Amino acid sequence: MIKGLHHNAYRCRDSEETRKFYEDFLGLPLADALSIGSTKTGRQTEALHTFYRMDDGSFLAFFEVPEQSFEFIDQHDYDLHIALEVDMDSLHAMFAKGKELGMETRGISDHHAIHSIYFRDPNGYVIELTAKVPEKTSDDETAATNARKMLTEWTAAHQA
Repeated sequence: MIKGLHHNAYRCRDSEETRKFYEDFLGLPLADALSIGSTKTGRQTEALHTFYRMDDGSFLAFFEVPEQSFEFIDQHDYDLHIALEVDMDSLHAMFAKGKELGMETRGISDHHAIHSIYFRDPNGYVIELTAKVPEKTSDDETAATNARKMLTEWTAAHQA
C-alpha cells in the first residue's frame, strides 16, 4: 500500500542555480545528492540527482544531465506546476520576499479554500505556495463527495 510521497523528480539546467532557488529562497534544505555515472543497464552517463527536504519528510528532487537534451520552457500553470503548502503568514512573507528580490511574483490569488502565490524557478517550472483558509476548507469526506460530483458532471458535459 502507498504510504505517501517520497519525492517528485524534475530536470534542471544547473544544480547550483536550482539549489539557490529551493534552498536559499524557499528554505528547503539540500538533504541528499547522488552522482550517477552509469545506469543499471551499464550505459555511461553523467547525472547529478539532488533532493530538497520538506517538513513532512518528502522531497523535491532534480536531475542535472548535461549530455541529455531536454527542452526547458516556461511552463504554463495548467501544464505543470509544483504546489507547496505554507501557513498564511509565510505566504505573505514569501510574497513580499519575492517582490523585494525582483522575482516574477504573482498573486495573492483567492481560490476559495486556499490562497496562492506563484514564482518561476530557474528551470521554468511554476512554483505555487498555497495556504489553507480554515473557515472555507471542507472536511475530507465532503471534499471527496463534491469532487466526485464535479468530475461526473464535467465528464458528462464533455463527452463527444
